Amino acid sequence: MLIKLLFIVLLVLMIIYLFRALPLMLKAQSSPPLSHYLGRRLLIAVILFGLLVIALMTGVIQPNPNPYTL
Repeated sequence: MLIKLLFIVLLVLMIIYLFRALPLMLKAQSSPPLSHYLGRRLLIAVILFGLLVIALMTGVIQPNPNPYTL
């Protein structure tokens, strides 16, 4: 349950950084560079993907074996 909560928090952080970068993309000059927020978003995505792979390999989370059957 804790790993799922961590995934949700990381996804919310990705969305927050995406929306914080949006006004900077619309301005010509920005005080913090745009790459600051987009780089953090990319780092969170890499961490999220790594945690997902580790959780699948260790058996903490289990994929659905046949997702298309009812």
